[in-house]
Amino acid sequence: MPTVSSKRQITLPVDQCRQAGIKPGDTYQSFVADGHITIVKKTAGAAKGMLKHIAGDASVTDEESLRSALD
Repeated sequence: MPTVSSKRQITLPVDQCRQAGIKPGDTYQSFVADGHITIVKKTAGAAKGMLKHIAGDASVTDEESLRSALD
């Protein structure tokens, strides 16, 4: 059974990495909920189209949009 190192590092079992398609150098994100850690492999393009249902306002300039986000 894998253990946590003194640097808080863990080693993922090879069979689990194969099942999840995780390879050396892949990036991931982790979440904690109800005392459990979930590791999710980041996948390029996974969010593509997520905001396609939102219509933009062409009358707002990039500068105005940035200013409103920072205020």
